Amino acid sequence: MVFPKLVRRENASLPVLIAAPFVALAMAAVSNLVLYATIGVDPAAVFKAMLIDPFTSYFSFSEILLKAGPLLLIAQGLAIGFRAKVFNIGAEGQFILGAICASAIPVYLPQASGIWIWPTMLLFGVLGGLAWAAITAFWRVRLNANEILVSLMLSFIALQLLNYLLLGPWKDPMGFNFPQSVMFQYDALLPILLPGTRVNVSLILALLVTVAAWFFVQRSFAGYRLEVGGLAPNAARYAGFSQSSAIWLSLLIGGAAAGLAGAAEVAGPVGQLQRSISTGYGYAAIIVAYLGGLHPIGIVFAAFLLATLYIGGDNAMVSAGLPIAAVNVFQGSLLLAYLIASTFVRRKLVWPQGARP
Repeated sequence: MVFPKLVRRENASLPVLIAAPFVALAMAAVSNLVLYATIGVDPAAVFKAMLIDPFTSYFSFSEILLKAGPLLLIAQGLAIGFRAKVFNIGAEGQFILGAICASAIPVYLPQASGIWIWPTMLLFGVLGGLAWAAITAFWRVRLNANEILVSLMLSFIALQLLNYLLLGPWKDPMGFNFPQSVMFQYDALLPILLPGTRVNVSLILALLVTVAAWFFVQRSFAGYRLEVGGLAPNAARYAGFSQSSAIWLSLLIGGAAAGLAGAAEVAGPVGQLQRSISTGYGYAAIIVAYLGGLHPIGIVFAAFLLATLYIGGDNAMVSAGLPIAAVNVFQGSLLLAYLIASTFVRRKLVWPQGARP
């Protein structure tokens, strides 16, 4: 039996590249609406709750912006590594470590005041995520350990560390036995960006990181070296580009961005360290990075889309009776659909000579 082969195209069409995410969204939407009908949920009600209702009120739209911030931050950091074929899957753990390190200041200095507190918390968050990613980089460079497995396993360790702190030394003695830290003081909270909402300056930080990521990828020599190392490793070695440096740089950038997002979460809408701080942002950002085509501008739109699905999914669970698992299935199928679409954008089916389809 003769099978066709996937052969890389010499030039991928730019309009088709831009259309791929929209095709993927349509494929995922159709397949999931069929699934909802199969499990007895009204597809029209789900569609309205997920994709229309989030834009019908100022507060709902502000919640989309709130969710888009951490997704955008983490995805921009991960995309830089993914372009270099360094697959950091442990952003969730780096996010948690960023939240833990940032929380150390209000936990140990609950009476402190001053404008310096929340910027220092963000700095501590960056350092925490960076240090956690450095463990993966060390094992990858020194022992050639697979960064996917190491970073993923470290996420589970980070979660257990969070549980230990909130059930032990950092547990709020006045918190009615809930596993959470003390509430942070006012100066430990990020300034509100939009009055009457929970949107804070972390959204501005996410947009600034986006600009920095675009400059790094499109205009810097370091970004060029990373991309060459990912697309043509043999050419990168011949040119003298260090593979070890690329691994370290990719993982540290991803860890720093995830740590910053974790710090912004505890200093922003949450206002304390909780076990529920681990909401899956680190995993969802992988979908955002790929759905945005690993391009800084595309990631902005992808983050906004996935944030809409987060808020819309919550609406659908309440108004349409949609199970929470179905929301997760939608996110996973969206990534799968995009990978399929992007594969056929960059490759084509070629039948062996003389064979017929």
